[in-house]
Amino acid sequence: MSAHAVVRQVLPVPADVAFDVVHDYPNRLSWDTLLREATTVGGAAPARGVEAVCRARWTLGGLSFRTRYVTFRRPDLAAVALTSWSPFFAVWAASMRHRNLDGGRSEVVYTLTFTGAPAPLRRPVEAVALRAFRWETRRRLRALAAHLETVAPQGTRG
Repeated sequence: MSAHAVVRQVLPVPADVAFDVVHDYPNRLSWDTLLREATTVGGAAPARGVEAVCRARWTLGGLSFRTRYVTFRRPDLAAVALTSWSPFFAVWAASMRHRNLDGGRSEVVYTLTFTGAPAPLRRPVEAVALRAFRWETRRRLRALAAHLETVAPQGTRG
């Protein structure tokens, strides 16, 4: 059994601009409501096979996740899978798909799939985590849209 969520958000910039902002680790904390730290291992540019370390804000549990990009296809798709041990997830993966809309806007679709752990607590862990991830992902993507509204270069907005 696994849990699955999809969250969509319209963004005020084209897909390539949004994609680049999402994967700009040195500036990620300027919009990301979940994180207190976000880096790629060794400062590498995001690409397939590159690992990233993200640490949640203390108010959100402070958990640390190490992920590996399993797909990185600018400007439309990036996907990561958890590579570090987690007390709450046996498996965890997420993707962000970007597509252009009319008027210089785009849509981002965040898809998350995970299996809760430990096995005897899988169902309650998945229920709670799914609710929390949906809520926080909506919040994060709204914050991304607001950030893009204020920092997007003229000419990238419709």
